[in-house]
Amino acid sequence: MQNKHLHDHTTLQANLPAGEEQFEAYYRQLEKYSPSGAKKRKKSNRSYISYMSAFLAGALLIGGLSFAADRLNVFTGGTEAVREAVSYNYSGAGLTTASNKTDAKTPSDVYAEASPAVVKIQTYTAPQRSSMFDDPRMWQYFGIMPEQDSSQHQQQEGNEDSNLQLSGSGTGFIIDEAGYIVTNAHVVSEAEKVEVFVTGYDEPMVATVMNSDTELDIALLKITAPDHQSLPALTIANSDNLVIGDWVMAIGNPYGYDYTLTMGVISAKERPITVQDENGQPQTIEHMLQTDAAINPGNSGGPLLNETGEVIGMNTAVSSEAQGIGFAIPSNIIVQYIEGIASSVTTQ
Repeated sequence: MQNKHLHDHTTLQANLPAGEEQFEAYYRQLEKYSPSGAKKRKKSNRSYISYMSAFLAGALLIGGLSFAADRLNVFTGGTEAVREAVSYNYSGAGLTTASNKTDAKTPSDVYAEASPAVVKIQTYTAPQRSSMFDDPRMWQYFGIMPEQDSSQHQQQEGNEDSNLQLSGSGTGFIIDEAGYIVTNAHVVSEAEKVEVFVTGYDEPMVATVMNSDTELDIALLKITAPDHQSLPALTIANSDNLVIGDWVMAIGNPYGYDYTLTMGVISAKERPITVQDENGQPQTIEHMLQTDAAINPGNSGGPLLNETGEVIGMNTAVSSEAQGIGFAIPSNIIVQYIEGIASSVTTQ
């Protein structure tokens, strides 16, 4: 039967036309595979082609959009905007651009450059006498002889400074190479002798009080270097340019700790404060700068500096009932005071 079937199939193939013979061979080749396998392979090939087509189309679309956005500055806002954003840095007085704050310095730089122009001030007054018997000049009227010999007594009478005693200390800063110094009026109030200690000199220099205004609490002193050399001086800046939050530094001599640096910010502007004058009477000082930089007794008269080392105020008072609340006279008021003195001298 099998041979008969093969014979019949061969006979049928022989009787087919040439074209039909090719189709018969093709169909026989397909018989080696199941119908379901053929369908899966067709589906897999179609999925692969679909994925690749979608991927290439998406890549072309994203690339085209990125190129167009870059050319049109859709996201960056232009080259200048990018440069401006990158150039911002935090350099002390809030967010500033590197282009317009190239003169900003570190606190150590400011201290190194400014401290030579900051001076320590000591004042001397006659000793307080509890009664007339404490005055040696009255002893002769009561037959009282001093314990010291007459030569020492005569030597003291010839030297007025020998009867003076240290009454206070504070800070000041040099504003002119010729030796002009600004400090608080209350620092030199009622002083009979004022000594100024300058960095680089072993001995203090005796200062002359050129002018003093108790209402403004500003005084102008003058010293002359023994070697007649120019003295280091600070630059005064415009305090109107300050904004709340600007970094500031104070240099002074609090409680005898000479040349102490403290840092803080401008906490407020245009503060009125009430202090006691030399007679113990309340006195109001207007337009003060408030800062949280540590200010203590001995800081009075010292400079309040900005981040470039320029004077923007003079440390004057501190709230005794709080911490971190100090006050400074704005530099513009100091400049007006000095200009007023200069104009009055010119008109005389």
